[in-house]
Amino acid sequence: MVIGGYEPKGVVAALGNFDGVHIGHQKLFECVKDLAAEHGAPSGAVVFDPHPRRFFRPDDPPFLLSQPDDRDCFIRECGLVHVFRLGFNRELASMSPEAFVQDVLKQRLGLAGVVTGDEFRFGAGRAGDSDVLTKLCRQSGISYRAVTPITAEMVDEKIGSSGVRDALKRGDVKAACQMLARPWQVTGQVEVGQRIGRTIGFPTANIRLGDVIHPRNGVYAVRVKIDGEAQYRQGVANFGRKPTLGDHAPLLETHILDFDGDLYDRRLEIAFIDFLRDERKFDGLDSLKAQITNDRDAARQVLVEL
Repeated sequence: MVIGGYEPKGVVAALGNFDGVHIGHQKLFECVKDLAAEHGAPSGAVVFDPHPRRFFRPDDPPFLLSQPDDRDCFIRECGLVHVFRLGFNRELASMSPEAFVQDVLKQRLGLAGVVTGDEFRFGAGRAGDSDVLTKLCRQSGISYRAVTPITAEMVDEKIGSSGVRDALKRGDVKAACQMLARPWQVTGQVEVGQRIGRTIGFPTANIRLGDVIHPRNGVYAVRVKIDGEAQYRQGVANFGRKPTLGDHAPLLETHILDFDGDLYDRRLEIAFIDFLRDERKFDGLDSLKAQITNDRDAARQVLVEL
């Protein structure tokens, strides 16, 4: 249940941004469920919308690992019952740590317990840390636990949303998958494009990523769900500016293998499985078609081997 009105009380909740819901977040959610069980209370998460980074740095390029609806879905898939969307605005940003705990966590949300990472900072000027939160929660009658970040051998550093972003920017979707414990995916509604793909035998579904991070420009083997269907389909996708056809705004173009149907205005979930090659400019449509044929075959091979 995603809640904007904060009606349920007595919840034990994770507190943070949880962008991407990576394995570090998932470990923290396990602690939430344990603490909730001790209290005989429902579990949940309190997330900030918009992301504080977007509030403080509105001109930053797209950086989110997942859109809010997808993030909330991932949180619930981890076994937490409630998701509270806490509006991040100037009032909240200027609150003292004491006011945040007493007025928001205690009075507004009525939480029975809180779990954060041990590097969590909050309050005006990021004045509050886990030590401050321990003290303030004790004074307010709220149970509190801090969770130490976990590490992964493949990156030899703590798992964090920034590490996943770095992997996507270099096209390493396999490393991103390891840190997320699932393929990185985007969702969006298909929009009408130039229809050039259809003329060369490779119709594509076109989606703009909005405020979701832009991965490395190039071609990817992907899996696709249409309107939330149960099974993934195989596909090949290009993210970039379509240099062969002129310089365009960044766009995700996905060709679903062995599919013939109208996708306009339908909602796709696109999971990135492997990076195949960089985007590049071709001499014309014939050479582009030949390369897309190779890309399709390469994507099929990758996906069949999984």
